[in-house]
Amino acid sequence: MSDGIDPKLLERLDEAEKRFGDLDEQLADPAVLSDPDRLRELGQERAHLDEVVTAGRAFLRLLEELEGAREIVESTDDDEMREMAQAELEQLEVQVTPGAEKLRELLLPRDPMDDRPAVVEIRAGTGGDEAGLFAADLARMYQRYAERAGWKAEMMSVSEGIPGAFKEVIFTIRGSGAYGRLRFESGVHRVQRVPATESQGRIHTSAATVAVLPEAEEVDVAIDPNDLRIDVFRSSGPGGQSVNTTDSAVRITHIPTGLVVSCQDEKSQHKNKAKAMKVLRSRLLDAEISARHAERAAERKSQIGSGDRSAKIRTYNFPQSRVTDHRIGLSTYNLDAVIDGELDEFVRALRLAEEAERLEAEG
Repeated sequence: MSDGIDPKLLERLDEAEKRFGDLDEQLADPAVLSDPDRLRELGQERAHLDEVVTAGRAFLRLLEELEGAREIVESTDDDEMREMAQAELEQLEVQVTPGAEKLRELLLPRDPMDDRPAVVEIRAGTGGDEAGLFAADLARMYQRYAERAGWKAEMMSVSEGIPGAFKEVIFTIRGSGAYGRLRFESGVHRVQRVPATESQGRIHTSAATVAVLPEAEEVDVAIDPNDLRIDVFRSSGPGGQSVNTTDSAVRITHIPTGLVVSCQDEKSQHKNKAKAMKVLRSRLLDAEISARHAERAAERKSQIGSGDRSAKIRTYNFPQSRVTDHRIGLSTYNLDAVIDGELDEFVRALRLAEEAERLEAEG
């Protein structure tokens, strides 16, 4: 019944089924029911395994149906029945590879940070105004991806350029698995297209950098108030009546690291400070995670796992309608759909590539 399927995949699926049964037993235990923290922890694990087990059972049914159709094709003397079974066999065969890929993705080891909200920071790079327009395109792309996933995007900070362009934009995407699915987007994104301001029709190359950080909670990062310098100033740019009339904008400098975070989106100084502190915590947590994984990433020589933001990771070629991810050599010719938030093909491929590298590194 394996039908060319990696036996390890079926073994892991069997382990997931057993663990799912164990969790149901534990969740019925009065001792667990009286412990809210343990109950929540086991409930979250069961919710994830529920998706794995449901997909796994459907996949096993597919393999059984495939085997049944093949047996009929090979054993029946009835031409009409053989023809019907052959047609069914062909329909089922095309479902095996996507089904196995979906299972492999669901069975990936979960990072404790995967379910955290994702703090997405996008900055215009080389290319002047065109880079700012591309940064705005990327921001819309991730916000559209969030909408498709049923997630929410919360704006944290915006620095605008020419109309429709961003020098820098920071927003938080909240939803199940947000950071886990977006973390491979960190890096330099490059665009090749004819800018709207180009009168000669020449193709320009511009870039923007993306950083995706797990949102930090207060317990994750201890910040000594004495390590902070907080400055307040008047907001600038478009806004409501209070813009330029009150010192509501906030700039926080973390003295030991030199990290600086500014926020001026809210009319309230208190709200701007709270947002800036959230971003600062996330940057400090990301620095800790990066340092923790630096040695392992260097050993694996993995651009995917390291999230090296100095590396060119993806090119969006408008004249050819092509999007290429340089880390895994994946190209698609549906640029309009990708820019509109259809990123699942890249997200899935990058996660599977990281898992393959991890397994190879572990021998």
